[in-house]
Amino acid sequence: MKQSISERIHALRMTFNPNAVRGFIIPSTDPHLSEYVAPHWESREWISGFTGSAGTAVILKDQAGLWTDSRYFLQAEEQLEGSGITLYKEMLPGVPSIPEFICQHLRPGESISIDGKMFSAYQVEEMQKELAAHNLRVDIFGDPLKTIWEDRPPMPLAPAFIYDIQYAGTSCTEKVAQIRSELTKKNSYALLLPTLDEIAWVLNLRGSDVHCNPVVTSYLLICQDQLIYFISPEKVTPEVAAYLKEQQVELRDYDEIETYLHRFEGESILVDPKKTNYAVYSSIQPQCRIIRGESPVALLKAIRNKQEIAGIHAAMQRDGVALVKFLKWLEEAVPSETVTELSVDQQLHEFRAAQPLYKGESFDTIAGYRAHGAIVHYSATPESNATLHPEGFLLLDSGAQYMDGTTDITRTIALGELTEEEKTDYTLILKGHIALAMAKFPAGTRGAQLDVLARMPIWSRGMNFLHGTGHGVGHFLNVHEGPQSIRMNENPVALQPGMVTSNEPGVYKAGSHGVRIENLTLVCKDKEGMFGEYFKFETITLCPICKKGIIKEMLTREEIEWLNNYHQTVYNKLSPDLSTAEKNWLQEATFPL
Repeated sequence: MKQSISERIHALRMTFNPNAVRGFIIPSTDPHLSEYVAPHWESREWISGFTGSAGTAVILKDQAGLWTDSRYFLQAEEQLEGSGITLYKEMLPGVPSIPEFICQHLRPGESISIDGKMFSAYQVEEMQKELAAHNLRVDIFGDPLKTIWEDRPPMPLAPAFIYDIQYAGTSCTEKVAQIRSELTKKNSYALLLPTLDEIAWVLNLRGSDVHCNPVVTSYLLICQDQLIYFISPEKVTPEVAAYLKEQQVELRDYDEIETYLHRFEGESILVDPKKTNYAVYSSIQPQCRIIRGESPVALLKAIRNKQEIAGIHAAMQRDGVALVKFLKWLEEAVPSETVTELSVDQQLHEFRAAQPLYKGESFDTIAGYRAHGAIVHYSATPESNATLHPEGFLLLDSGAQYMDGTTDITRTIALGELTEEEKTDYTLILKGHIALAMAKFPAGTRGAQLDVLARMPIWSRGMNFLHGTGHGVGHFLNVHEGPQSIRMNENPVALQPGMVTSNEPGVYKAGSHGVRIENLTLVCKDKEGMFGEYFKFETITLCPICKKGIIKEMLTREEIEWLNNYHQTVYNKLSPDLSTAEKNWLQEATFPL
């Protein structure tokens, strides 16, 4: 019989050392500090019942809490109800941080336990400093769930596969040469790569270890004269083994990483303490000089080569065709009042799956009708599954993995009659989206400097959204990637030509509606100007933006011109691949405002 949440928490508490250990912290990650993880590492979900991708559970002897961000406030409230776990909403006034909470509830001399593989070296160091000031300790423990988690999913062992050069554009050999050149500049002999999408990019390998993220669970050590790849042998097919031998990659078992680093004879190694788990970081032998710094791979990966840029344009075209077919179907089906959030998800999947080079979704589709649209990362279940009616908004956030690119798009679709408030909110978000899309900016500009453009229309009405405005998107890789971003938080990485970034302002009103409009953009060169080069965004997503919610009088002439030009581009690029009826539908959907 399946254990209840309270039974799981009790089982965890029984593992505490009664003399000193007073609690355990369980984050949402894996040994590679991934945003999305294989089922084997869904420990925080198992202990709490909360299924969001971000959150940390703290289980003390006499109480329990869960910390998550604004994307999941509503979802967490629902899923934690009756669990005995208190929700702590991050970044809100008066909400204690996890270390503050621990300091409030533990006595001097006591300790809190963590699994050293689930926290970065930087996180552990910071936590140790903060708790030491209160005479509290961080106890580096193993994984207590291995003894109490019944029917735990096994480690991911699906085979890796080669990502062809026709899609990657640059060979593994060329990438390694670039990385070694960067290591020379940093006076480092080696680079430790624990981050799964960076490893996949370097080796031109892909896998299926993480739902929607085509990565391979592994570690990579890049030295000036050798490449050592730590991967479970079961994952290496004869074809992959032959390919890696060609690339002069030495294979080691996945579990050997700490032992190998403890005996590593290289004179220096570049390690990012924010991306490397504490257990692996602390296994590096003391004689080796650790150079703490960011991996050069993240930036190299973020700047697309010509083949990748051609690929993402081709993927967007096919994705756009699937979306137009879907939107036409939706418009015709909603009046029957038989369409649900789950059937929307299924129908969209079928249209995309019919496209060439389709490999799956890039994340689980968010189809939120009316009030569900206010739950930023809503996921429909058989219990919550709402039937669509010809009124209100459907917020639809979805994406696909194609061999030649990764897509991510949000449309807020008016299914019928709207309130004035809904129309106003929709138009304000559209204004913010267009303002960012039209931005031109000098070289060296960071995303945080542009973020205000997308927020100003709603800020002027006393509204805001707490998620980022833009994230990087991988190339047949993770839908969220760095190092660039567009958000209120400062990020020192400048936007550079070749970077693919989302543009997705939104506004969410609990119990009423949510609005988000998202396209992907490519940073491009614009022109030479005063003090140097200027860049711009090219919108690469191809799909009509719903016009039914727009209050035209709220838009400027320039904003209307941008929307009309965008819609003309959408029609010109997608119509050759559509039937006559679909072309007619698209012509109406993209008719000038």
